[in-house]
Amino acid sequence: MVRTQIYLTKEQKQRLNRMAAVTGKRQSVLIREALDSYLADHQPKDWKDALEAVRGMWADRDDLDDFVRDLRAGWEKRLERLYGR
Repeated sequence: MVRTQIYLTKEQKQRLNRMAAVTGKRQSVLIREALDSYLADHQPKDWKDALEAVRGMWADRDDLDDFVRDLRAGWEKRLERLYGR
């Protein structure tokens, strides 16, 4: 483990003390659990998944200008390099 310091408000510290007393867990354990929970809920979406999700969404359109067609072609090339498609 790596040691770090954080600043808490008085209210946060009081609530943490109460929770530690009620649960019998150390404050450091409660902080790590809270951080793990927060990070699990706020993971950024993988850019590869995002790119795959939009792949082909404009494939049937014929009203796109050349810039967008070139941009889309670049995306397709990147996906082919990444996934061998």
